Amino acid sequence: MSYLQVSKSLTLPGDLTIKNRFFKSAMSETMALENGRPTNLIANLYHRWALGGWGVIVTGNVMVDHQAMAEPGNVVVEDRRNLDILSRWAEAATINHTQLWMQLNHPGRQSPRIFSEQPVAPSPIKITGVNGRYFNEPRELRTYEVKQLVTKYIKTAAIAQIAGFTGVQLHGAFGYLINQFLSKTTNQRTDQYGGSLENRMRFLVEIYQGIRESCGSRFAISLKLSLTDINVSGFTEDEMTAVIQKMAGLGINLIEIAGDDYETSQLGFSGYAHMIRQLVNVPIVLSGGFRNISTMEEALGRDDADMIGICTAASIISDLPDQVLNERYQPVSVNLTTGSRHLDEKYQSLMVTSYCEQQARRIAEGKRPQRYTSGWRAIAACVKMHGPEGLVPRRPV
Repeated sequence: MSYLQVSKSLTLPGDLTIKNRFFKSAMSETMALENGRPTNLIANLYHRWALGGWGVIVTGNVMVDHQAMAEPGNVVVEDRRNLDILSRWAEAATINHTQLWMQLNHPGRQSPRIFSEQPVAPSPIKITGVNGRYFNEPRELRTYEVKQLVTKYIKTAAIAQIAGFTGVQLHGAFGYLINQFLSKTTNQRTDQYGGSLENRMRFLVEIYQGIRESCGSRFAISLKLSLTDINVSGFTEDEMTAVIQKMAGLGINLIEIAGDDYETSQLGFSGYAHMIRQLVNVPIVLSGGFRNISTMEEALGRDDADMIGICTAASIISDLPDQVLNERYQPVSVNLTTGSRHLDEKYQSLMVTSYCEQQARRIAEGKRPQRYTSGWRAIAACVKMHGPEGLVPRRPV
């Protein structure tokens, strides 16, 4: 189906070419050892995705600091000690003209108490709400520590490049550290990293500029943001737009915007994306809820997006792009339930995450994914993979 827009190549700033418009969005595969070392299972999984035809594959959370973990099984890259398996991972996932980008992250205050007795954050503002008890009150980062963290991001990106990854993604969404600096709700600093939006962007900008200087113009750098992080008092829509414009002006290669569900959006997902697409001359990926080919084509045709981000379906259909392009694709969705509406609302994120991790692990092991709807089965799979720690909320959704 070469007439489809998703089949067309895309050239990013810096003259980097992506073979098609399929963007495998980040999904925490949580397959690392306790010390953060990647495993052969990860290389196997990404090899299958690469064979499946994706233009870009973004890794799950890779932590830049072993003292700040977001979830069990996170990969940690701080130095070259695991360069052997990182290189194997990159080699396995860059076949078939595939771009492989490492997602760089630090959870900040969203490091659960099982990992961090006292997490660090822009300001000492504790997570509240129903899941607040799983997160300890953070300590405010000193100015020199902020600069040290900037250096950690840059160093991890440089190691990724040495290993053979073709780019990185800076995780600025879902309330993690970069987002914590951007939001007035979580950033009440009075130094050069707080106050005005320009100051709140400084952490992100310094990371980007440092990576660009270290890794050069041929190394892709992208940024992930989410409409779900927008709120009137903390990080407004206008401020997110200003961040995108700033990063586009600096030469970032691509922006990913995550939303709720493009096909049934309640957040004005397509409208915002279309507006951004007209404002900046940088490719935009939309991720969230793409299931039907017609919707993917609509998003590209209406100029809402340059690439289509897909996550959940990729854990079930590793070769989704090839299936689409060879007229074999049947839309899939994950509908899990415990049988209780209250429990479903409370544990929906955990159930879906666990289900995807389970299926990804099966793909890595050379097995077929399992289709089911039992939320309890997904929860049991989570405990089997990670023990009781797996049930701890990974971010306060």
